[in-house]
Amino acid sequence: MPRKGLRPRDRRDAPPPDFKFNSVLISRFVNRLNFQGKKTVAERIVYDALAIVAEKTKEDALMVFTKSIENVRPILEVKARRVGGANYQVPIEVRPARSSTLAMRWMLNAARDRKGRPMAEHLAEEILLAYKKEGAAFKKREDTHRMAEANRAFAHYRW
Repeated sequence: MPRKGLRPRDRRDAPPPDFKFNSVLISRFVNRLNFQGKKTVAERIVYDALAIVAEKTKEDALMVFTKSIENVRPILEVKARRVGGANYQVPIEVRPARSSTLAMRWMLNAARDRKGRPMAEHLAEEILLAYKKEGAAFKKREDTHRMAEANRAFAHYRW
């Protein structure tokens, strides 16, 4: 962390909203999925996944996607602190921008770990599982919270 503290996030830091749903969240998700500079491929994967989600749930795909990100976002995480020669896992609260970034990362990693079908189908499946509070990304969130809860005794080392 910088000595001067964190600078406030500027609206200019956020990417422009995507053209189909007019959502900054989807635009950030596309940028996270972007691989080897092929943004159009990433956009097609995300839009195909959202189409599959809309088809399966018969609901608004943007609402389902937003809710799934919200379900996977962590509230607490642990950070290693060295105190007197010992390392402690200190639970800290997660800033909102970081928590949504972690949720996106976990969802994409869970989708990438699945094998055998196109990425859009894996992504749609992971979005649906996160929407129902199931799946690998949600499990990752629960594991993170469980770790923070187990190390609650070291919370006084937070600074």
